[in-house]
Amino acid sequence: MALLMSCIMSFVITLFNVGFIENVLFVWLKAWAFAFVVAFPTINLVAPIVNKLVSLVLFNRHHMRSNHENLLIWRNSH
Repeated sequence: MALLMSCIMSFVITLFNVGFIENVLFVWLKAWAFAFVVAFPTINLVAPIVNKLVSLVLFNRHHMRSNHENLLIWRNSH
């Protein structure tokens, strides 16, 4: 994931900053190398936090749905 994202982002940003110049391939590869060095450890640090947040959101969503269904059942029975 870090490899692909750093590739795409560095390519787009390189083209945005310098345009299609003669040595754009060299400039982009240099930017990509640097971007990957930053992206790889960043993803390793951020991924567990994101996974935890997603788990909390999905748990709360499931929990809220269950409470909502219980409320509907309760209303229909009274």
